[in-house]
Amino acid sequence: MPPPSRRSAELPSTHTALVCVALPGLVISPEQGQLNGEGLEGFYRAGRRVLSRCQVRVAGREPLAVQARMTSADRALFVGTLRVSPHSGPDPDVVVERVRHADGTERITLHSAAPRPLRVPLEVALGTDLADLGAIASGTGGPELPATVHDSGLRWSCPTGTSSVTADPPPSDALASAGLLRWEFELPPGGSRSLELRVRPDGAGPLRAAGHAATSPFAAASASGDDSRIRPLMRTSVEDLRALLLRDPAHPSDTYLAAGAPWRCGPAPAEALAAARMTLSLGTRLAAGTLRTLARAQLTGSGPRSGMIPGPRRDAGPHLPPGCTGTEATLLFPTLLAEARRWGLPERDTAELLPAAERCLSWLLNTVGDGTYLHDPHPGGPVRCETQAHAHRAALLGADLLDACGRPGGAGLRRWARELRTAFREEFWIDDLGGGRPVAARAPDGTPVPYLGSGAAHLLDTGLLGGGELAVGLLDKVQTEQLARLLGGPAMDSGWGLRGLGAKEAGHNPFGHRSGAVRVHDTAVAVAGLAAAGYEKEANTLLRGILAAAEAFEHRLPEMYAGVRRTEDSVPLPHPAACRPAATAAAAGVFLLSTLAGIRPDASAGTVTLRPVHSAPLGEIVLTGLRINDAPFSVRVSRLGLAMVEEAADGLQLGV
Repeated sequence: MPPPSRRSAELPSTHTALVCVALPGLVISPEQGQLNGEGLEGFYRAGRRVLSRCQVRVAGREPLAVQARMTSADRALFVGTLRVSPHSGPDPDVVVERVRHADGTERITLHSAAPRPLRVPLEVALGTDLADLGAIASGTGGPELPATVHDSGLRWSCPTGTSSVTADPPPSDALASAGLLRWEFELPPGGSRSLELRVRPDGAGPLRAAGHAATSPFAAASASGDDSRIRPLMRTSVEDLRALLLRDPAHPSDTYLAAGAPWRCGPAPAEALAAARMTLSLGTRLAAGTLRTLARAQLTGSGPRSGMIPGPRRDAGPHLPPGCTGTEATLLFPTLLAEARRWGLPERDTAELLPAAERCLSWLLNTVGDGTYLHDPHPGGPVRCETQAHAHRAALLGADLLDACGRPGGAGLRRWARELRTAFREEFWIDDLGGGRPVAARAPDGTPVPYLGSGAAHLLDTGLLGGGELAVGLLDKVQTEQLARLLGGPAMDSGWGLRGLGAKEAGHNPFGHRSGAVRVHDTAVAVAGLAAAGYEKEANTLLRGILAAAEAFEHRLPEMYAGVRRTEDSVPLPHPAACRPAATAAAAGVFLLSTLAGIRPDASAGTVTLRPVHSAPLGEIVLTGLRINDAPFSVRVSRLGLAMVEEAADGLQLGV
């Protein structure tokens, strides 16, 4: 039996666990493979632990673990060995292979290497508490429930639900009191025998993961090139994105991304929009599903919040109060719609979603009112630098979208954006002996909050307009050059990516969510923004750092990791509470690789412009199976930094 539950002030660490995901299915396993009911271990369905203990014994003993590895985003392989034959010497003669799936199945196979037939008893001890993931994380999961024999396995029940395990072939014996299933297998020399366990809530059918459906919104993209890390990064990133897909139950054709596993397997509007935006090169269907889902959640009515996309508050580090992710989501909505249209979102989808985008833009101008800046929505809140970057981009791309669709309002949005730029360049910049820096925020009384964090990278993310052109940014040329120098300096660049808060700033903590940890999303935004602005040296250094981190994390990037300085013999330190996989981190893998090709489509004009990173930091790179205008698109960037289209839709012209 597992130890009694206890309340914990910390989330259980998962960075060494093997986390298989195919939402709403999830299974968390320790490295040695046995599920002992400790910590977060177990099979989950929709956030409830349907099995916490699954312990295999062969001939009365646990196999010696020799290998554990992820074989895909939703599947893990565990291999153990035993010596079963008497006088067999030091060599194992039975191999136990366990293939565990996020859909709630586990296949156990015994392979014999003995020279004579073996009679091998196999036992599987099972148990669960049917606890909610949140309760387990806080140490209040509760004791194991008593089992009953059910069909060809065991069943557990409590007031909040039921679950069962069935076996094929059925066990020769089932002991409810011990939660035990038993088999006797005859293994011929060199032979194998297998059994399969199926874990699911009572009455539930087989798991139908959105990412495994034929209607998955992602193209089957791949990457290759001189750098051996390119291929597995793209493959793992796309697999993780598929694993994190959720389906709107009321509108099953609409899919969107959960924020990450295991902690944030539900909707997170800002992260879902950001990830959909970074993966537009894989097609626009995810963007459409995300936008439609969030449009249905948009606030209506006549109050000050009318037009907002609701979202929770998020920690902002030691210098600012928590921020409103609803503000970020509301500003990302029209940005994503405008850019998805450039990538080929069908006009009927654009027309359907345009009213929701107009409400977002109306909320923006109504909230600004007669002022210049977009304040936090709660009374007395600061004016955040990052929020102004999101708002400025939404205004310019929103105006472009309204003009293209024959809707009024574009002129007012551009006028406000000009006023914001003029004021921002003076009031959100402080001069110092180092050349100056943007301030992170202005307090309600106008006092600058002058620390430097990774949120400043969003000042470089100006958004895509028509003809392959990027929108103007909030900073002028001199300020942009100085920001590039700061982001590429040792205080911000840890060697593994961009720190959330500069190492010299008060309150810096290399493990802090927003106070020093490397956040993969912000780093990817910085790489793309620096490259687009022409600061390839700084972009390339950050890119190489995050690729080195990805390799250390077996190409499954967590949402964040410690911002500890990289040294010659070091590896990145995991953050114990990070989601892995995470939507924005997986999307960043795709985004970083597509950034190297500088793909800027304008589907409505039938053109695509290529602005590759001319220094070719990874050598030659080939991206195949991308999508523009819902047609395959492939591109090659040579070692000289020259981009060539290798596959494209008929009629798509190369822009200048």
